[in-house]
Amino acid sequence: MNIHGKLLDEQTVRLERLLPGPIELVWAYLTESEKRGKWLATGETEPRVGGKVELHFNHDNLSPEQDSEAPSTDCGDDTIHYGTVTKYEPPYRLAYTWAENTGSTSEVMFELEAIGDQVKLTITHERLPDMETIVGVSAGWETHVAIMADCLAGITPKPFWGVFNKIKTAYENLYAA
Repeated sequence: MNIHGKLLDEQTVRLERLLPGPIELVWAYLTESEKRGKWLATGETEPRVGGKVELHFNHDNLSPEQDSEAPSTDCGDDTIHYGTVTKYEPPYRLAYTWAENTGSTSEVMFELEAIGDQVKLTITHERLPDMETIVGVSAGWETHVAIMADCLAGITPKPFWGVFNKIKTAYENLYAA
């Protein structure tokens, strides 16, 4: 697996990670508000195709450590994104539209595969409108998934924004090449 995600085409990024299992626990971290709120955002996901998705972001709550970095994206704290479930195949596939309320709807798909006592998570985010968004989304997913991996492993995650800003710079350089 690559250290960073990769650009599949001019509107699509993919990130793959091995996480501690079992697969049912990782699925719960994708679908249950309380668990998802530990690494991404709280909010309900209706468990069916056509169901509503709410993502309430509060990056300061993702680590008990203080974060001295200021938000550098339009997905700062107290941001809410709405979407619609487009695939719901527990515990293997979940997809939904992202940010329907912002006017630039994209779609994210999570795929899980059990590999021994680990789980391969593949995130594919499509229909991203421009390179600035692609860089931010790539860095965001990498940072959020690192926090999920820490939560699953029982490790205290690092504060979101400090990690995100470093990873964002790496993606700016990677995608400029």
